[in-house]
Amino acid sequence: MASSIRQKVGNLRWWVIGLIALATVINYIDRQALGVLWPDIAEDLYPNESEDGRKQIYAWVTGSFIFFYAGGQALFGKIFDWLGTRIGFAISIGVWSIATALHAFARGAWSFAIFRSILGMAEAGNWPGAAKGNAEWFPSHERAFAQGIFNSGAAIGGIIAIPAIAFMTIYFNWQMIFIVVGLVGLLWLIPWFLIVKAPPKYHPNISEAEKQYILSGQEIQEDQSEVNSYNPTTVELLKHKESWGVILASTVIDPIWWLFIVWIPIYLNGVYGMDVKTIGIYGWVPYVGAMFGAWFGGLLAQNRMAKGWSINKTRKWVITLGCLIMFPFFFLLINPENFASFFNTIFGGLGSSLGLNSMQAPTAAVIIMAVILFGFQTAIGNVQTLPSDLFNKSTVGTLSGIAGMGAKLGAFGLTILIPILTKGNNYAPAFFVGAGLTIIALFAIWVLIPKVKPVKQLT
Repeated sequence: MASSIRQKVGNLRWWVIGLIALATVINYIDRQALGVLWPDIAEDLYPNESEDGRKQIYAWVTGSFIFFYAGGQALFGKIFDWLGTRIGFAISIGVWSIATALHAFARGAWSFAIFRSILGMAEAGNWPGAAKGNAEWFPSHERAFAQGIFNSGAAIGGIIAIPAIAFMTIYFNWQMIFIVVGLVGLLWLIPWFLIVKAPPKYHPNISEAEKQYILSGQEIQEDQSEVNSYNPTTVELLKHKESWGVILASTVIDPIWWLFIVWIPIYLNGVYGMDVKTIGIYGWVPYVGAMFGAWFGGLLAQNRMAKGWSINKTRKWVITLGCLIMFPFFFLLINPENFASFFNTIFGGLGSSLGLNSMQAPTAAVIIMAVILFGFQTAIGNVQTLPSDLFNKSTVGTLSGIAGMGAKLGAFGLTILIPILTKGNNYAPAFFVGAGLTIIALFAIWVLIPKVKPVKQLT
């Protein structure tokens, strides 16, 4: 009787994407720990270094994470295509959780860089794995929303990580915090193995109705048409300009996200003199915007397709909207004091009547960041869905992995440049770069991908 019931579980695809989103929450808690704890770590390990010197060390340690993260994107893209979503995720999160715990034993820049490199290589699997899981478990019209749920895990991870880690500093030293957050990832493996037993076509617990809904709603299915049978090699894949459109868009838009997730705590510490506990009060705010942006971008795409928009029109216009939201707010972030002054002039009377203090520059800065990350997440979910729109499931992991590698190499370059661009804690040059990247992303989407549709073999 129990076995019969288990064979008829409905909405299994949402359990799967929920677990992937939870993995992403854990992913971001693990990677955010270093940035939040850095003021304490730097004081402990580098008491004689200047502020710019500590920033340079942090940049190179973080850069090692991103560099190996880039390689891990391509590596895990292949691993997920070879071994499948179930085993691929288990390898990825198992290794990165152990690497996080090993941070407790770091004693300097080199040991931190080694552990960050292992962490980066393993954490990279989360993204091509999510793209492949999305392509396997969702019909095309639900993929952007599913990707939005997954991407919201990154934002929720940031919302949780910064105040939670700051709170833990009351009771634990920074070494013990790394061990605690590493153990959380290992616990995730238990429900993953219990729920995700096979792809939907072969899963023993999926209902027949849901299986047919998923398979019949996927525009690219195996053995159905000439287009669907096209399974290019990596070299052939790279001959398509559409592939380069995905790669370039990812390479220039992803550094915007890393600009903030890497440097928010350092920015708040350097520009406004916040300690770890105060960073815990302010630093989570930008991720609220990111969370709503992930949901908004996915729901908007799903709504437009339900209204009859094509995949091509939907993807391009939602990505464009996200970029147009980001662009002007980068310029506002150069002088958040002006934004705070404007806000207080317009809404100061309302705030006073409600017993609220006037907005200050730090509050304005994190609110502006929240808007930028809202725009980023509106766009990125649809960028990450493009591989499954263009190629079949056997190729999705490979293209996602290559695009992810390009994205992380772009993020690595920007991360290494930040200490140079922000000498004396002047972040204006970095924000100018961020605004420019949104324009290049639009070029990649509109010029290199003439139409978002299944790619045919070159003749």
